[in-house]
Amino acid sequence: QVQLVESGGGLVQAGGSLRLACTVSGRTFSIYDMGWFRQAPGKEREFVAAIGWSAFSTVYAGSLKGRFTISRDKDKNTVYLQMNSLKHEDTAVYFCAAKSSATSGWNYWGQGTQVTVSS
Repeated sequence: QVQLVESGGGLVQAGGSLRLACTVSGRTFSIYDMGWFRQAPGKEREFVAAIGWSAFSTVYAGSLKGRFTISRDKDKNTVYLQMNSLKHEDTAVYFCAAKSSATSGWNYWGQGTQVTVSS
């Protein structure tokens, strides 16, 4: 099993920045990709960004590329999401997720961390 714990959420003014962290524990050797998703009130969960756990490859939701940056520190078993120039519409619960292979779904999920951007 893999356990994911997010941190770093909070309240920030529009135009500000936050950095989320996702600490990974358990069978970390089984992780293929790590990702961030978000869910705003009344909306479906949406993909934000992903990064290879071993291969340093990244992918972003098109609308967020340039403002959000995903990174990882394998020594610390942590994945980060740096969010800049935040907008009110970025308000959501942000979830960390992991998948165990290139073709599997997102097998593991964290509990989420709330990000609120005041306009």
